[in-house]
Amino acid sequence: MSVRFSDLNLSNPLLNALADLGLEHPTPIQERAFSVIMSGRDVVGIAQTGTGKTLAFLLPLLRLWKFQKHPYPQTLIVVPTRELVVQVVEEIEKLTAYMNVVTVGVYGGVNLKVNAAAVEQGCDIVVGTPGRLYDLVVIGSLKFKALKQLVIDEVDELLELGFLPQLTKLFDLLPERRQNLLFSATMTEEVDAIIADTFDFPETVEAAPTGTPLENIRQLDYRVPNFNTKINLLRHLLGDSETYHRVLVFTPGKKFADLIFDRLDEDFPEQIGVIHGNKSQNYRFRSLDRFQSGEHRILLATDLVSRGLDLSDVSHVINVDTPDLPENYMHRIGRTGRADRTGTAITFTTEAELPHLESIETLMDRRVEVLPFPEEVEISDTLIPEEMPVSNQPIPEVKIQVSPEGAFHEKKELNKKRPMTRQELQKHRSKLKSGKKRKKNRKGKK
Repeated sequence: MSVRFSDLNLSNPLLNALADLGLEHPTPIQERAFSVIMSGRDVVGIAQTGTGKTLAFLLPLLRLWKFQKHPYPQTLIVVPTRELVVQVVEEIEKLTAYMNVVTVGVYGGVNLKVNAAAVEQGCDIVVGTPGRLYDLVVIGSLKFKALKQLVIDEVDELLELGFLPQLTKLFDLLPERRQNLLFSATMTEEVDAIIADTFDFPETVEAAPTGTPLENIRQLDYRVPNFNTKINLLRHLLGDSETYHRVLVFTPGKKFADLIFDRLDEDFPEQIGVIHGNKSQNYRFRSLDRFQSGEHRILLATDLVSRGLDLSDVSHVINVDTPDLPENYMHRIGRTGRADRTGTAITFTTEAELPHLESIETLMDRRVEVLPFPEEVEISDTLIPEEMPVSNQPIPEVKIQVSPEGAFHEKKELNKKRPMTRQELQKHRSKLKSGKKRKKNRKGKK
């Protein structure tokens, strides 16, 4: 018999909010984490992307929340990106529809004074990126006098984005007596180091072993010779709008995201959005909104959005490249097949990327199905600059002779310059005059 939210020790306001959202049964990570977090212990939660990690920590924290008159936050939630800040704040607001919880989201790209004014008005929960949180503490706007819980979400991505210095400084400013919660889909040595330094005998709650793919995601692979052929194959697949009705396309970087958009926009006008770190904050939010609303069928993205963002009803994830880090592959494919739905993840792999695919298969302990290359797709012979072979010939070493004084070696006698004598100067002038006369005579004859 499956567990229902009503079987957990949740308050009526939370149960009513869950009912409004159409949620009846907790996911494994939500069920297993609830009682442990409620006990006040430090928790390390490991679950694949798409298994409901956000609600796994929000539900018990909101159950523990108590109204207090002071303006200081009780809970701090640290996440890697501004998009994730917005998403977590939205989730909290949905769950607290029948509660008086005040939540503030803070992140870079917004005027610091705006964020400062928001937290100074008082709040129960603060969600933010490390840099902006630290700035607010330094200027005295954000105070942690009443902090009870610290949540670090997608910590491996925080470290990958270089936030370790800000995280360390932030931890030093927090009260020692607090509950620490860490949630991630993958664990690394760096994450283990943070747990060892920050957590107090944490209990690990694991919904699935790290690297285990979601069973409701069909994983497929095409062997493709080069980038231009990848574009041709992508265009061919996306042409079937009925099958590929909501597609998240991952690219190897910002430059490639823009390049693919330029190549495909003419074929699929007003159907494609782009999101990556070089786009402005408003542009990124607009692209996500249009994809979520269905206005755009296709979203081109870098790994920025593979972490934590809840993009609903994604029918297909297409990896234009095969990620060199197996964990990134796991995060990417976790964007589809969410909430018990089925999904499909398709990866394009060149010969040079085969070792990456082997690492992914080793992590998952399963093979990715290889599909035959479609005959109707043109195979290009043209390579982009990044694919051009690099010469292994050693660069010849050029030696320059230098005199003991440090100047270059002496010039040959013929190349030396010296001032003309008076006799040489007269000869030079007479040659110039005779040359001018000859030119005049030629003109006259003509």
